[in-house]
Amino acid sequence: MKLRFLILFFSLYSLGCMANDSLVVRDIRVEGIQRTEAGTVFSYLPVKVGDVLDSKKASAAIKALYATGFFSDVKLKSEGGLLIVQVQERPAIAQISINGAKEFDKDKLKEGLKQAGLSESRIFSRSLLEKAEQELKRQYISRGKYAVKITTTTTPLERNRIGINFDIKEGKTARIKQINIVGNHVFPEDDLVDLFSLKTPGFMTWFTKDDQYSKQKLSADLETLRSYYLDRGYLEFNIESTQVSITPDMKDIYITVNVTEGPQYTVSDIKLAGELLVPEEELRKLIKLEPGGIFVREKLTESIKLISDRLGNDGYAFANVNASPELDKETRKTAFTFFIDPGRRVYVRRINISGNERTRDEVIRREFRQMEGGWHSTEQINRSRQRVDRLDFFTGVNIETPPVADVPDQVDINVNVVEKPTGAIMFGAGYSDREGIILNGSIAQNNILGTGNFLSLQVNTGSVNKVISASFNNPYYTINGVSLGLEAFKRDINTRSLSSVGMFNTDTTGANIRFGIPVAENDIVSLGLGYEHTKIDLRDDSPQRFKDFVDQFGKTSNNLPITLSWARDRRNSAIWTTSGMTQRLFGEFGLPFGDLNYYKVSYEQRWFFPVTKMFTLMLNGEVGVGDGYSDKPLPFFKNFFAGGFNSVRGYNINTLGPRDSDDRVLGGSKRIVGNIEVLFPVPFMKEDKSVRLSAFADGGTIVNSFSGLGFDDFRYSAGLAATWISPMGPLKFSVAQPLNNQSGDKLQRFQFQFGQTF
Repeated sequence: MKLRFLILFFSLYSLGCMANDSLVVRDIRVEGIQRTEAGTVFSYLPVKVGDVLDSKKASAAIKALYATGFFSDVKLKSEGGLLIVQVQERPAIAQISINGAKEFDKDKLKEGLKQAGLSESRIFSRSLLEKAEQELKRQYISRGKYAVKITTTTTPLERNRIGINFDIKEGKTARIKQINIVGNHVFPEDDLVDLFSLKTPGFMTWFTKDDQYSKQKLSADLETLRSYYLDRGYLEFNIESTQVSITPDMKDIYITVNVTEGPQYTVSDIKLAGELLVPEEELRKLIKLEPGGIFVREKLTESIKLISDRLGNDGYAFANVNASPELDKETRKTAFTFFIDPGRRVYVRRINISGNERTRDEVIRREFRQMEGGWHSTEQINRSRQRVDRLDFFTGVNIETPPVADVPDQVDINVNVVEKPTGAIMFGAGYSDREGIILNGSIAQNNILGTGNFLSLQVNTGSVNKVISASFNNPYYTINGVSLGLEAFKRDINTRSLSSVGMFNTDTTGANIRFGIPVAENDIVSLGLGYEHTKIDLRDDSPQRFKDFVDQFGKTSNNLPITLSWARDRRNSAIWTTSGMTQRLFGEFGLPFGDLNYYKVSYEQRWFFPVTKMFTLMLNGEVGVGDGYSDKPLPFFKNFFAGGFNSVRGYNINTLGPRDSDDRVLGGSKRIVGNIEVLFPVPFMKEDKSVRLSAFADGGTIVNSFSGLGFDDFRYSAGLAATWISPMGPLKFSVAQPLNNQSGDKLQRFQFQFGQTF
């Protein structure tokens, strides 16, 4: 600054004569420029030909040229009516080179330098160079490389340019050597340290990087520690100080946390105060803290949220609920008074939708239960979000309710969605031990032209299953949400290549129509009617049971199946389910007008229970029964089967159940399946909602009678599984160990499933 002041002073001094003598500018000449065009200088110069130049205008001209940042020196001289602008250009950055960088990609480092203001072709500045060097050090320190050394050199080049070289010696990454907690008496130090996401070096820390110090992670760990104590009644728990030290060689980090536990408190009384617009009895049911029990902060937080949400259902979107404790340190008891201020009742002005580039607004709006112009309802807004989420068109659904400016009794609902691909064209070839070479292709669109309608065409040429099908579904055939589905198909099943299954070949052509009727918020009843023409082909080695059926009813049949189903979906999310349940009751009946008179009824229920923030318990139970009527049996090709991905993993697909004398699977008229699964995210991908892991235990059986059914009639397995919602469709893997397999069981410990079955 001093140098710039002196330059400006002498420049103005050299024009001192202009203070007394007016200088009429007849021409302007620029000297000293090498890269900058003269026109650029003229564009910034506030003096034009014909102007009268005095000391004030000269000062403004010099300041204007300095302000461009292009020049390190500016002088003005006059020769008669000629104004001479003498400049000294700042050097431009010709190239930036980085040597020794291994931890980061060089291009990413250069991008970081660019954001700091240092990039090729820009004007060089010493202050920007120092700032960029500090930015590089910051990035390395964020990776635990505290010993990093960065040497910066500048090399002058022709045409007033400069080259910059960063020579980096990264050094070794500093690791957390020890974490100490001082002042704890109630809980062992090892148990408390285990709560931390920061770890000392271990088996997987080379991958997770949890042994590298992070200020943000430490802050989160300290809050976890605080919550651990407060959830166990230690109201006066306090973290006195935290010390983070590093050894002189910059390799080891020591973390010490000093705490004061205080006494454990129990709850003595619960009071309510303020404006109680909701009956007190109803509010007390929402309070999870119980007099006489140990104080749990998590229950206190949940109680405040439940009361706020309850008031929000009546339009009080900005209700303020505070719980004030009254500590009795002698008895170690605390009473809480919930002060309730409902605030002003508000209603929704408008619903704004963004992020839906393909999906039409109406597809999202028709799922909303909160209406524009209606009173704000937290329950209806949450339900609306869940319904939009269940469309399965989006990877994320976010809802905000900002107040309307200058209108205290109105809010807007801003819905932001993140769309995902809903269509797929797939052609492929594969090979399996069961079906040999398989050619398949499909085209599907779950959201045709953004209308929410579904259309798919599928071709599969496997040796066991050959399928050609087309299906269409309109979820809002009527404005009340009645859906319409249409399907036409040709399905050929040939079990010749399956040595474990009784040989038969069925060629079925058919079509069906179905309607879905919403009878409640989460309940849908569906009714369908179809037509199937089936041709049966058997061989000499086919099971006798199959031959008897053909002898009695012939090789061809015309079937008129009617389907009835009821489904309930109360999951909190279809993208990442952590709580709720689904139920489905399905019945298929062969009408007496057709050749096949039978019925099949199945029921499935699935529960999701949040165990922790990371782990979800899933329980699934299925039961199915079928039989014939009017003195006709259940067609053998309508039998239930089990084994494989959707029933009991670890056993080959459809290989459980009754067999004939040649040990070939026949299927059965009764099916029971149960699954227990613990779902959790990938440890190092906790925020990624497309990948999920699980540990499971499966059990199931196929029988012809429930009479005398025992433990040994079931097959069990346990193992690990992964689900990936890939861009090409859902991909599932499992590795299972059968637990009680018997002689003759067909095992398949590793299984995978790609895409959906139409």
